[in-house]
Amino acid sequence: MSISKTRQLSDNNLILATLPREEYQRLAPYLETVYLSLGQVLYERREVIEYIYFPTHSMVSLVALLRDELITEFALVGNEGIVGIPVLLGSNITNSRAIVQLAGTAQKIDANILKTEFQRGQNLQKLSLLYTQALLNQVAQNAVCKSHHNVENRLARWLLSVQDCVKTDELQLTQKYISYLLGTRRATITEAAISLQDKGAISYSRGKIIILDREILAVNACECYEVVREEYHRLFGVKKD
Repeated sequence: MSISKTRQLSDNNLILATLPREEYQRLAPYLETVYLSLGQVLYERREVIEYIYFPTHSMVSLVALLRDELITEFALVGNEGIVGIPVLLGSNITNSRAIVQLAGTAQKIDANILKTEFQRGQNLQKLSLLYTQALLNQVAQNAVCKSHHNVENRLARWLLSVQDCVKTDELQLTQKYISYLLGTRRATITEAAISLQDKGAISYSRGKIIILDREILAVNACECYEVVREEYHRLFGVKKD
């Protein structure tokens, strides 16, 4: 794939699109456009991370696992970020799982190649560290959110975050899977989804959620959505919508 064509595809990822041309051109020959399928595991806990992903039109959940295989999401990665950050921070193994939440495209690169570029200490390093700070803020806010906000507020916030990641109103998501990720019972998610549907925020049918009114959804979301969003904007100098 030519550099110009790769650049065009990569503009949908904030990190790649922000790189100066010279740095991007060093990476371009090694970037591969891939399609990530729903439920695909990009890396498993305690396994070596061989590839790093820059989502473009997909979304990846970083999840923690318990012994009984129950999972809880602690962070989302969409077109603003990078999947495989531990490699850049000095370790190629993590204790979490990265699983594709919404199918779509991403840019894939060998972890060692990206690490070499990172170690040059130029813009990729700066952007990656800023993103790491934003990611840690998201993880911290998620912990607070789970302890203090009700499921309906959390679901509204989560749906807004998902929409930001993939830039579409139609989300292929089952209540069962959402319940796993939010760490609550499926029946509780059902009640929250029905409430949001009654308010005109969403439409739900088996396996698909359509966001009908983002403003209503935002009114019902907890404050954590804006806290996380504003931190991304501050760190990357992104103008608010």
